[in-house]
Amino acid sequence: LTHRFKTHKVIEESLSSAIQDRSIYEDANIFARALFEQGNLSESDYQNYVTLYQSMIQYLSPPTLMIFLRRSVPKLVERIQLRGRDYEQAIPVEYLTRLNNYYDDWYNNYSLGKSLIINTDELDFLENEDHFNQLVRRISESMDQQDLFMHF
Repeated sequence: LTHRFKTHKVIEESLSSAIQDRSIYEDANIFARALFEQGNLSESDYQNYVTLYQSMIQYLSPPTLMIFLRRSVPKLVERIQLRGRDYEQAIPVEYLTRLNNYYDDWYNNYSLGKSLIINTDELDFLENEDHFNQLVRRISESMDQQDLFMHF
């Protein structure tokens, strides 16, 4: 939580734009929730975490645009297998399903600012340049003050 807070502050205080892969909001609303509901975090520790999180975000500006690259669980499993990282291969499908449900719940109720959900099941933006360009275009079209952002 502290690491995510400090990272957010660095980005916020920078003169440059930034894309952040994982935010403080996800840590609290997705991953801490998962740890608690799986029994890996006590109720008092979880409540302390949430209270601290709620205090910390009062000192943060929300992202200009929150982007959710949504992928179904079967596609997540496929991507994990393709990546071939040993430590990811044993992630249970039930856990991925739970995280996806938490993301859906959180994202459908996200109210801190502008947001964009992109279903990526049919996109291979890592290997297909047209798909990557579609992704960039969708994000760019969702941004305010588009002229401030460099396109590549």
